[in-house]
Amino acid sequence: MTTSLAASSAHNYDLKNAVTSSRLAGLWAMMTGLRLRYLGAVTALAFGAAAKTATYLLLRYFVDQVLGKERAAATLTLIALGFVGLALLEGSFTFLSGRLAAQTAEGIARRLRNYLYDHIQRLTFSYHDRTQTGELIQRSTSDVDALRRFYSDQALGIGRIVLLFGINFVALARLNLRLAFLSVIVVPLIVIVSAIFFKRISRAYDKYQQQEASLSTVLQENLSGVRVVKAFARQAYERDKFEKENWEKFRRGRSLTVAHSLFWPVSDVLCGGQMLFGYAVAAIMAINGEITVGTYLAYVGLLIWIIFPMRNLGRLIVQTSTGMVSYRRVVHVLSQEREPLDEGTYRPNGPVKGDIEFRFVSFGYDPTQPVLNNINLRVQAGESIALLGSTGSGKTSLVNLLPRFYEYTDGIITLDGVDLTRYPRSYLRSQIGIVEQEPFLFSKTIKENIRLGVDRPVTDEEIIAAAKAAAIHDSIMTFPEGYDTLVGERGVTLSGGQKQRVAIARTLLKNPRILILDDSTSSVDMETEAEIRAALETLMADRTTFIIAHRVQSLMSADQIIVLDKGKIVQRGTHETLLAQEGLYRQIYELQAKVEEELQEELAVTV
Repeated sequence: MTTSLAASSAHNYDLKNAVTSSRLAGLWAMMTGLRLRYLGAVTALAFGAAAKTATYLLLRYFVDQVLGKERAAATLTLIALGFVGLALLEGSFTFLSGRLAAQTAEGIARRLRNYLYDHIQRLTFSYHDRTQTGELIQRSTSDVDALRRFYSDQALGIGRIVLLFGINFVALARLNLRLAFLSVIVVPLIVIVSAIFFKRISRAYDKYQQQEASLSTVLQENLSGVRVVKAFARQAYERDKFEKENWEKFRRGRSLTVAHSLFWPVSDVLCGGQMLFGYAVAAIMAINGEITVGTYLAYVGLLIWIIFPMRNLGRLIVQTSTGMVSYRRVVHVLSQEREPLDEGTYRPNGPVKGDIEFRFVSFGYDPTQPVLNNINLRVQAGESIALLGSTGSGKTSLVNLLPRFYEYTDGIITLDGVDLTRYPRSYLRSQIGIVEQEPFLFSKTIKENIRLGVDRPVTDEEIIAAAKAAAIHDSIMTFPEGYDTLVGERGVTLSGGQKQRVAIARTLLKNPRILILDDSTSSVDMETEAEIRAALETLMADRTTFIIAHRVQSLMSADQIIVLDKGKIVQRGTHETLLAQEGLYRQIYELQAKVEEELQEELAVTV
């Protein structure tokens, strides 16, 4: 229930209007649906401020009109009840304001986290290629929390100070207009000083957040690769790398703290000087009989609630800079274009056949550095196509164009005779099953990992059948919990071959019309590879299959073998055809055959 509510909240909460050049307009857009509650918080704040002011006005009346004069007990009782009532009103409205503001802020933060999480998942592969994981984590957690504090504390605090200043200044002006203006001489100076520090602290906080993101990235990479670190005994190196980033964070944090600490002495001197000046002028006026004693006492209280909040206004303005920096960092992510999953008008009623054709297709992650050049390739439905080539030759890049993870820059790709760009990405990906070169398993049970890519209800029998086809069922049954065994984060409790076969089972359960096996047998031994190949021969029937492999033995039975070199097709044909030709394929085959022969000789000598 909670998950569905969160998903619904993220889906229905549109923050397009928050991506604007105006920060105020963007912050207002984030409050969609919660504005009335926040306005209630501000209204309650105004009533609380009015009750505070009324307390000093009642004090003036008590000193000037009641104290020292014969008054009925009832009058004194009413005045006492007035003080108590005003205190209760102030406390009640302050509590109500804080409660409403906190509810609003927590609601905004919750929805924003949900929206950001949903938005990040929908961003393009290109964006994720150039963005650090730690940076995105930082913006989804720390920066969102800074925005929460802005709504709950800083924005409301500024509103409270403005209301206190306005209401108390009006009350002060009614007591004595000249005294009122003499008491706010320093206010423009406080605002100017706050604005100067606002800019300084904004820059310092931005640098601090950037460094915290870098530190998070180092930590995340270290924890994800802890086995590699231990295997290569790189703990000391990783420690030094972390200490370097941590020192930089300390240095930037110290600069931020120094900028904060410099503000307080300046604001204290200005505010303290204003209050002493006001007290002195008011005292002289009271001695000269220009104002009453009650007016003087009321003035002292009102002046405190004008000047002291202005001191806090400077603090809040400075602290608001952190919220504004976080707002900018969050909006930067929100401004990134989502990958349009449903863009495209052509959606067949049933599954695709699998006829694929590349016509003069070129592609590059960087437009100035093409990875694929003028690829021409025709694949009939149900054919198996093997891609062979050295690292960086463009094999994975070529198959990544099929589910439209990336858009080709030139040429055309057709599926069943229809331009690939006319298909919605969501439909294409429902028809394509992929087993990555480095399989990723979630920290869930084996059963949950296998049925991950299937939306429809799946029976245990179907899961077991897919596992058997991937030659992993027997291994799963050796675990104490069987299919309910919880694999560790990224599948670390399984061997490389076991993870690969679970990923294959997950793809087979999806029952796609097009299979992409990206070096999917690289992590298994030759015996297991033979078992997987035997299972796949049956399952690949009537499916268009792209096989990427480095071992020639893994692709010898393919209907067509494509040899790539530096982004171009240099050879194509069957195993027998290519073996009879001079070229890269025969060089690779002979080299691998020689290595295997030497290995067998060494094993024979050892035995």
